[in-house]
Amino acid sequence: MRQRALRIWATLGLSLALSFGATVWGRAQEAALNGGAELQLGLPQSGILTVQPERLFSESAFGRRVEREIEAEGAVLTAENRRIEAELRSEELDLTERRSAMEPDAFRALADAFDQKVQETRRRQDQKLREITQMGEDARHAFLKTSLPVLQQIMREAGAGAILDHSSVFLSAEAADITSLAIARIDAVLGDGATDDESER
Repeated sequence: MRQRALRIWATLGLSLALSFGATVWGRAQEAALNGGAELQLGLPQSGILTVQPERLFSESAFGRRVEREIEAEGAVLTAENRRIEAELRSEELDLTERRSAMEPDAFRALADAFDQKVQETRRRQDQKLREITQMGEDARHAFLKTSLPVLQQIMREAGAGAILDHSSVFLSAEAADITSLAIARIDAVLGDGATDDESER
């Protein structure tokens, strides 16, 4: 029973892998029209522009906020997992010590109930991890959606016909990469993307 419970509990070892429309677009237009000369610096005149999507998100104020929130949620989940693990180990030890004084059928019933509890705990904690992961994915989708008008504006100003993923371009002039410029403009429009309720926390 102990080995079975430990095998089940081992699956609880979780690792943290590492969410805004018309108003934002209005701010994007305002930033493009009134942003001043500093927003024009470094803007290449090229038919093809490139961007580094991962860096665009991770180095933006929006992405850094999301990363902090996910890390905080992950830390809470990790602490909770450790507490639950300690409680289950203590319960398992107590059950093992009582085994010699119990009838086999009675002990088997308690052991089966304990195993069921471990499995249910595993499912519950796995679901919490999936929710944290989904929070990150939803944030990336929201960031992309609200960043598109900014990227489209840069593309028009540069006279470009396309913006490509930098990693997929075999050969390109370094000046065609607009990631840093895009981050600056997106930050000017979105900030960190936190709602009023989140800002008050």
